[in-house]
Amino acid sequence: MRAKPTPEHGWLHKLIGSWEGESSCSMGPDQPPMLMTFTEVFRAVGDVWVVGDGTISDGDDAGASVMTLGFDPKSSRYTGTWIGSPMAHLVVYDGERKEGSDTLVLNAEAPHYEDPSRMATYQDIVEFVGPDERLLRSQMKQDDGSWSEFMRIVYKRVRN
Repeated sequence: MRAKPTPEHGWLHKLIGSWEGESSCSMGPDQPPMLMTFTEVFRAVGDVWVVGDGTISDGDDAGASVMTLGFDPKSSRYTGTWIGSPMAHLVVYDGERKEGSDTLVLNAEAPHYEDPSRMATYQDIVEFVGPDERLLRSQMKQDDGSWSEFMRIVYKRVRN
């Protein structure tokens, strides 16, 4: 069985290449912002998956991450995973992109960043602002149902 690529798979291929990013990340209301740098190299796995290998540095500490993204034509949903050296939890994504939009909203459950003993609902939002620039916004659902953005990374493509 060979999966047939769809336009949604083609959209994910816009991620393929090498990227560098910067962010000011807030890990809590009483915490000073952390300045962080990121690199990601996305590659295709066949025609229907992309995998991004990343590095994270805040100046004092470094980490690594791996993101997988695909599209499931049966459910008409984007799917994927994220693992990172800062966390011992496999994040499983379920997402959607409005037709014609350059924004992909990935929903996930993961440990609460202020209280890892409980789970929280997150969204990672991938938005292309041009062919060589994209944003990754991470937000967490608060107890009152509102969303709180805690990280915004601006990525620039270094090469295809």
